[in-house]
Amino acid sequence: MAERLHVGTRKGLFELAPGRGGWDIAEVSFLGDPVTAVLARGETVHAALDLGHFGAKLWRRDGSAAWRELAAPAFPPKPEDADDDPHPWSVGKIWVIEPGGVPDRICAGTMPGGLFRSDDGGESWSLNEKLWRMPERRQWQGVAGGEQPGISSVLIDPRNPDDIRVGVSTAGVWASTDGGGSWRIINQGMYNEYMPPELQGDPIQQDIHRLAQCPAHPEIVWCQHHNGVFRSEDHGHNWRELTAIQPSKFGFAVAAHPRDPNTAWFVPAIKDERRVAVEGKLAVARTRDGGESFEVLRNGLPQRHAYDLVWRHALAVDATGERLAFGSTSGGLWISEDAGESWTAPEMRLPPISVVRFAGA
Repeated sequence: MAERLHVGTRKGLFELAPGRGGWDIAEVSFLGDPVTAVLARGETVHAALDLGHFGAKLWRRDGSAAWRELAAPAFPPKPEDADDDPHPWSVGKIWVIEPGGVPDRICAGTMPGGLFRSDDGGESWSLNEKLWRMPERRQWQGVAGGEQPGISSVLIDPRNPDDIRVGVSTAGVWASTDGGGSWRIINQGMYNEYMPPELQGDPIQQDIHRLAQCPAHPEIVWCQHHNGVFRSEDHGHNWRELTAIQPSKFGFAVAAHPRDPNTAWFVPAIKDERRVAVEGKLAVARTRDGGESFEVLRNGLPQRHAYDLVWRHALAVDATGERLAFGSTSGGLWISEDAGESWTAPEMRLPPISVVRFAGA
């Protein structure tokens, strides 16, 4: 199967393929259903759906075979000693699906903040009990819109599958070096400006919108935080704010170059009550020097009355580091073949986009 771009939306999964006339829709699946997470590895694609009253669902397709439904991650029954837990013991949505670092292993982050692992390609799942049963988890806070706290980022060190980082909105960055057997919070150097002054630097108060690591240099981790962009050079233990980003420091998405530890892309926006593109002009911010400076990339992006917002998982870069794609809550989709220097929009109008994913990325 030729390379495809997988676009999950509020009303289905759209798979695009490149052709002579550019990218076009090659297949539509789950039309009308919200798609919350996608993982595409080789010939295998996993898609998570949020069916509201009917719960979170998970599907898998292998090559040209038909989609088949798998058992979705699920919490165990709530025990009596957890009656005071402020968070439900049921999966609201599968927020992210990532490779687990070894063949057939995949990980899923959910809302509320559960981390699940499958060692058989999604056929069965186990909850990481250590993270879920930590007393500190009860301090985790929900994200905007009244939703439960969720794990939006799962980073596995490609050299060591037992080295795991998760980003929580809202509860900071958590690390395990023993395959999830123990956890500790690690995000020193971040601050949350909407908290009271005495809590702004508290690690557990940090609103992690999205984490991205450089696969070739996994010690380099980038973070789009609620109130700024941060970079870590020690696997997320310590962070420094990147104040040079333009045209704003707020946003949700970040993509890290697969080989160059100094290159990353962001899609800035106006924060909080507005959440639209800055000045109605859509732009991508790129750094190629570790965050010391940023270029504002606009070629091919709408620059007049563009009010698009890009969610956490709706910006992706492929394995070459040259091809990128992002989609917006307005249904806009843009693709670059030159590392973001220029962008084109395929001729289509999609539903609001929640996730964009290249195979293997």
